[in-house]
Amino acid sequence: MVAAVVLLLAALAASLAIGARPLSPAEVWHGLTDASGAAVTVVRELRLPRTALGLAVGAALGLAGALMQALTRNPLADPGLLGVNAGAAAAVVSAIAFLGVTDLIGYVWFAFAGAAVVSVVVWAVAGGRRAGPAGLALSGTAVTAALYAYVYAVQLLNTNSLDRMRFWTAGSLAAARPGTTTVVVPFIAAGLLLTALLARSLNVLALGDDAARGLGAHPDRIRVLAALAIVLLCGAATAACGPIVFLGLMVPHLVRPVTGPDLRWLLPFSAVLAPALLLVADVLGRVVARPGELQVGVVTAVVGGAFFLAVVQRRRA
Repeated sequence: MVAAVVLLLAALAASLAIGARPLSPAEVWHGLTDASGAAVTVVRELRLPRTALGLAVGAALGLAGALMQALTRNPLADPGLLGVNAGAAAAVVSAIAFLGVTDLIGYVWFAFAGAAVVSVVVWAVAGGRRAGPAGLALSGTAVTAALYAYVYAVQLLNTNSLDRMRFWTAGSLAAARPGTTTVVVPFIAAGLLLTALLARSLNVLALGDDAARGLGAHPDRIRVLAALAIVLLCGAATAACGPIVFLGLMVPHLVRPVTGPDLRWLLPFSAVLAPALLLVADVLGRVVARPGELQVGVVTAVVGGAFFLAVVQRRRA
């Protein structure tokens, strides 16, 4: 855990220092502490909000991925693969195009609604109580494809909102402003607290429903609360910076060899390492396309796609 925290601190420092205009550690420090410093605008108004948002969103997506894999007993579960992010994205894009919603707090409520509705749809299509890991993955993939087709169709038909939606649906931290993180942090904090309270119960649920009931647990209540936590985490993260895929898939797999299946360790490690990975991807996107930049959602999609194929091949072997 100490090594994970050190890695996160290094990612935070890199996010503040590296960009179109590289800054030395001394310049970053003066930008944070000296209101009259030359780098104060770059550090405080641009990179600090972006870094703070990456920290919050990364933790949310890492926790959501670990929670989904535990809840569905599916090692390929991810908010982006099971349709949760796509549902939030479709709801927000509809709000932008048809209702004229432009503020983040409006995005958040639509994102929650879309994530919740699509979660139920994917579960129902997969067979409800009889849903297995393969059925959930196939159902999520089909619903995700349909929703993103809808998103792209809305973008093409609504030219007034095209630029805003195109930037948002790519998944980006670049639009972060000083107040962005404060809007979504309460929702992410609520999801984080609920996840922490469920860690022990989810460990019991992994033994099977009958064993869980024998130990005094309530499987249906645990699943409902876990789904609520996933909606809070994914809805807030998607509303803030658009759909970012594969982060929730990769991090639990990277963490599990260290922690084992115990969620009391797996969840905290995921909450620390996921934002580190997201910030590193964001920094990489700024570096590889100078003077422009690649959106962080593009970087995680490329890296995560390769990781996903590696996981599938390993499981097949």
